[in-house]
Amino acid sequence: MFHYDYKTENTCSQLISLDLDGDIVHNISFTGGCNGNLKAIPALVEGWTVEQIEEKLSGILCGRRPTSCADQLSRAVRAAYNAERQTSCI
Repeated sequence: MFHYDYKTENTCSQLISLDLDGDIVHNISFTGGCNGNLKAIPALVEGWTVEQIEEKLSGILCGRRPTSCADQLSRAVRAAYNAERQTSCI
């Protein structure tokens, strides 16, 4: 299992932590942000693939912000997947 921490941008949450098992995402947690929503999102997408999360959450905006916590999660899982692939090639 590969652990990854992603520093968010332009959202109330500051950090997303997650684990990857291949391309399957587990144990998502947000630091900061709207407590209820950021407990619901991980519960809903637990066990999804990187691609499934990107497909459903990428591009969601929060108010006038250019992103959202959901959109940041889609970016985080892709960054984690890419980082895991790079470390496994070394």
